[in-house]
Amino acid sequence: MRAARSILLVTLTAGAAGAGFWLGRSDLPLPGWVPAPVRAWIGAKASVAAPKPEPSGPVIYYRDPDGKPVYSAEPRKTADGRDFIAVRQSEETSFDPAPAKTAEAPAGGGRKLLYYRNPMGLPDTSPVPKKDWMGMDYLPVYEGEEENGSSVKVSLDKVQRSGVRTEPAALRSLSRAIRAPGVAKPDERTLHSVVLRADSFIEKLHANELGQKVEKGAPLFRIYSPDMVRVQVDYRVANVGTGSREERGALQRLQNLQIPSPVVEELQRTREPVISFDWPSPVSGVVLRRKAVEGMMMRSGEEMMLIANPSLIWVIADIAEQDIGEVSIGALANVRFKAFPNEEFAGRVTFIQPTLEMATRTAKARIEVVNPDLRLRFEMFADVEIGTGAGQNQVTVPLSALIDSGSRKVVLVDRGEGRFEPRAVKTGRRNDRHVEILDGIQADENVVVAATFLIDAESNLKAALSAFTADAGNPGEPKPGESAAPVAEKLSMEAERKQP
Repeated sequence: MRAARSILLVTLTAGAAGAGFWLGRSDLPLPGWVPAPVRAWIGAKASVAAPKPEPSGPVIYYRDPDGKPVYSAEPRKTADGRDFIAVRQSEETSFDPAPAKTAEAPAGGGRKLLYYRNPMGLPDTSPVPKKDWMGMDYLPVYEGEEENGSSVKVSLDKVQRSGVRTEPAALRSLSRAIRAPGVAKPDERTLHSVVLRADSFIEKLHANELGQKVEKGAPLFRIYSPDMVRVQVDYRVANVGTGSREERGALQRLQNLQIPSPVVEELQRTREPVISFDWPSPVSGVVLRRKAVEGMMMRSGEEMMLIANPSLIWVIADIAEQDIGEVSIGALANVRFKAFPNEEFAGRVTFIQPTLEMATRTAKARIEVVNPDLRLRFEMFADVEIGTGAGQNQVTVPLSALIDSGSRKVVLVDRGEGRFEPRAVKTGRRNDRHVEILDGIQADENVVVAATFLIDAESNLKAALSAFTADAGNPGEPKPGESAAPVAEKLSMEAERKQP
């Protein structure tokens, strides 16, 4: 029995000594339930087994004195009034031995090793090899590999796998076609309304169809007008050929009623009034509108027909508000009508409406198109492409190089060896392939034109992490060469701070 007690005592002593040695090396606090005598005895054993070096370096955070997973970036007290324990840089826990320094030299290719940086892009560096809270090795940074705050580094193998392509910015003169819908309309300058200046009866209607082609001088209808006959009688009773006032007045009344010239010539030749006669067409064109019906009476001033010349078509295009500034009078245009999808008709912009349509936010632009064979008809729908004049040579990049989120416009500049710099730019005109860069990029700078989403994501991640860890008002903010508390510990601090 006494031998068993001796063996148990030796085992407990050895275990306690081993535990004290491990706890002393690990610098882990003892739980609060451990009695004070045991705590003192284990501490003494640990100090004998492995003398603990004095802590050095700046204070990086504060931990709970009872070993609870509670941390703070600033000094604080527990619920029972005890102070949190300051943890310095040399006291940060690491269970893995540091790699041999001789293995680092070949990786740098003879270059000078500056420091080790956080593998997740956090602003946390270390002068010696270490691991982060997830067990990932810090990455060595050699001379010439320093990154500024605006650039992002992507491993070359990732660049190759992702198909990143670059292209130099170049000087180009951009021109593009503005597309707009249009409708064919008659040339308003050729419209002619046929109106009689005296009440008349239509005895015969020659142009009796809508859309009928008529030639200038061809008869439109035959009329009988009592007023026109009366004026002819007045002319006959006047002293014709004497140049008297009566003759001049009667001749003027014939002209005022626009009695056709053949009727006046017949009156002068025979001295007999013409009772009914044909009314000639004043212009050549097609009948767009007709109100005259054979046998009806037309009042003075009432429109009988509307005639337009279709040899020239107006295409009225709706130009979007954002494109109005690039359309100018005299610009060439290509018009493709729905009825003739395989043909293009050349036109020219001759007028731009000075006001906008409130509902559609568009301006009307008039494009004149020649219609020699009269195949084009009024009210046809058309697709219009208006060419914009090319300006001076400006720095341009492919459209795929521009990252436009609405609130920012960025181009990624390739700085070589996997470094990419997001560059804010100001853009100008653009066409289907390129965009003009007014500020931010110089000619011949290589910009990323493929897989921009990958590098932009890396850049945004770096910016987000930097913003998350940066704290200007924190006196313990890490500087280059100093350590910082792990991200998980900081999250725990924030959670504890928000608790009531």
